[in-house]
Amino acid sequence: MWDNAIEYLKDPLLVVKVQNFFGVIYKSVQKNESSEVVHSERLERVNEEFDIKQHKRIPSNISSSSGSSYETDTSSESNKDEVECTINNKFWYYVFVVGTAFGDEIFYATFIPFWFWNIDSAVGRRVVLVWTVVMYIGQGFKDIIRWPRPGYPVKKLQTKWAIEYGMPSTHAMVGVSIPFSVLLYTMDRYEYPAHWGALLAVSWCTLICVSRLYLGMHSVLDIVAGLLLSAALLVVLIPIVDWLDGLILTSHYAPLVIIAISILVIVFYPNADKWTPTRGDTTLIVSVCAGILTGSWTNYQLGNMTASAERPPYEIIWPSIEMLGCTILRTILGFCGVLATRAVGKSVSYAFVCALLGKDKNELRNSEDSLDNKNKIIVELSYKYFTYGMIGFNTTYVLPNVFDLLQINRLTYYTEV
Repeated sequence: MWDNAIEYLKDPLLVVKVQNFFGVIYKSVQKNESSEVVHSERLERVNEEFDIKQHKRIPSNISSSSGSSYETDTSSESNKDEVECTINNKFWYYVFVVGTAFGDEIFYATFIPFWFWNIDSAVGRRVVLVWTVVMYIGQGFKDIIRWPRPGYPVKKLQTKWAIEYGMPSTHAMVGVSIPFSVLLYTMDRYEYPAHWGALLAVSWCTLICVSRLYLGMHSVLDIVAGLLLSAALLVVLIPIVDWLDGLILTSHYAPLVIIAISILVIVFYPNADKWTPTRGDTTLIVSVCAGILTGSWTNYQLGNMTASAERPPYEIIWPSIEMLGCTILRTILGFCGVLATRAVGKSVSYAFVCALLGKDKNELRNSEDSLDNKNKIIVELSYKYFTYGMIGFNTTYVLPNVFDLLQINRLTYYTEV
């Protein structure tokens, strides 16, 4: 029973159904280079890894109307008919491209600093810690399970991360962990309609999950597994992280423990059978978290942070014109600082680690990505850990202190314990 359910949810044709529904049209290209639109006819799935002889339908509302062609991968076997697809509805394409960006590093790099500088750093610390643990477990499972992303006849409308394994979907896990942890940590802290927050969180999560199916990057099983795993983790992590945040701020040895644990989880990250960017991305996430927590600890230990005399729930302070101007100024100056930190940190740390290993940085940078290229892996993980750890530290300690000197900081920043 369970095996049948798993095989059904792994079926690439379920992904095709989603793509069809939102206007992705499939065409079969015959060996004589002629092509025809597929009108819900039976196609034979030909895949080297599976010996499947039955025919299954590709449901589609396909018409002969024109659409924007999208270059896709095709089978290398001479006895296979190729399948091409076109995007017949640009609206949904752009909606889902934006939707999938809510689980990308560009979103992390903008959302997390913005939240700390302009909304609530206490909630931010907790959300970042939850996100880090959830992502580390999800990324690790990918390289342990090693299930490929959907194959023939699914066409990937996005090639980013295509080399990574697909099970579970870490986009789906982010779609649960970030919006729902924000909801759970703010609903008792601020006075606002919780049902509107829940609606926003569900919409956010749904958009990300559907976008991954539409772009052909995950099977339905990948999405379901990501949702269930992250939901289970949230049940455990929400109360633990809430308690752990106070312990991290007050303990004198917190930075040593944070740095030691963050290095150990990177060193002992599960080994994959091929090179993928997963381990590097995981290092980035872990180092950002370590930097953010260390920066917050530094503020507290130096006496910059003191708990507010008022007790939650707090009334939401809607920005005045002056506050809005300070928000814009903080955001612009802050992101300039983040970009400068990244540029300087990457250059210095990359050159430093290459010098320690006695390797030429230009030769190493241009060398092939491979599990056998140990020196490149060490350099990549080292520079990412240092650079993004500094970005996290600057986000919570250096830049808020700069804002304070310029008198544009949030009045409540140093009371959010």
